[in-house]
Amino acid sequence: MTWPTPDTPLKIGTRGSPLALAQANETRDRLAQAFDLPFEAFQVVVIKTTGDRIIDRPLKEIGGKGLFTREIEEALSSGEIDIAVHSMKDMPTEQPGGLILDTYLPREDPHDAFVSPGGGTLADLGQGRTVGTSSLRRRAQVLHKRPDLQVVEFRGNVQTRMKKLGDGVADATFLAMAGLNRLKAQDIPRRPVPAEEMLPAVGQGAIGIERREDDAATADMLAAIHDTATGELLAAERAYLARLDGSCETPIAGLAEVSDGRLRLRGEILRPDGSEAHAGEIEGAVADGPDLGRRLAEDLLSRVEEGFFDWRTA
Repeated sequence: MTWPTPDTPLKIGTRGSPLALAQANETRDRLAQAFDLPFEAFQVVVIKTTGDRIIDRPLKEIGGKGLFTREIEEALSSGEIDIAVHSMKDMPTEQPGGLILDTYLPREDPHDAFVSPGGGTLADLGQGRTVGTSSLRRRAQVLHKRPDLQVVEFRGNVQTRMKKLGDGVADATFLAMAGLNRLKAQDIPRRPVPAEEMLPAVGQGAIGIERREDDAATADMLAAIHDTATGELLAAERAYLARLDGSCETPIAGLAEVSDGRLRLRGEILRPDGSEAHAGEIEGAVADGPDLGRRLAEDLLSRVEEGFFDWRTA
């Protein structure tokens, strides 16, 4: 192999948060190990995205898909970077022309974590207490279960959100178990939330690696670290999300799991104010994952009226 080398490194594009850097470094480490290369043969390139720059407004107000990916994908298309590392829960279901997303690392714990200085669970919070989150999905799920609670905007990385919690901006928040595990944040008290209580975001816990479609050399390298099992789960989840036309503006949850060679996909859609929710599940062969995802989405859509997801009327 003549490339990459310390003189001409493979450039890995990522957001700049501690979690994003941990994911980029995991990608680097796996590639270095797979090809017996030094870390110096890889360069992590930090790119600030729209979602990172605008932190004083809710995600739903800045709108559109790709809030955490657009600028990174532009750098990939232009050749400024060679691959882009993403949290799959942030990824739109369609990539820009010329780019392809077909490499996934082994999935971490996909569940949410309930985090509160007082411990306990969501059910333990007192009447009228405050939960902080920037996720429309989590907001809707909280309000559906506990309409008495107050939900406030909680933007920022894990460290920023923990500071806000310590400052009393909210009594509790939710973080991704995967992020806490990857950051080795053992000091943060958390309670994993079972999927039966709160389904996570589609793709949560998974790292995806995007490349240029015509870059055969990079495609060959990435094939060595692709996790097939994670790819099968995401194929079902993302087909489900694509049929629902999900984005940062829509409260959609979904989780695929495989047991005894069978794939089980659970999904939930909610009104943004939490006043209405519809859940369902489907099971079938792993190879039929994308079809199962589309069928589950069709089932859920058949139960709601047009405008169900519109937060402006919530």
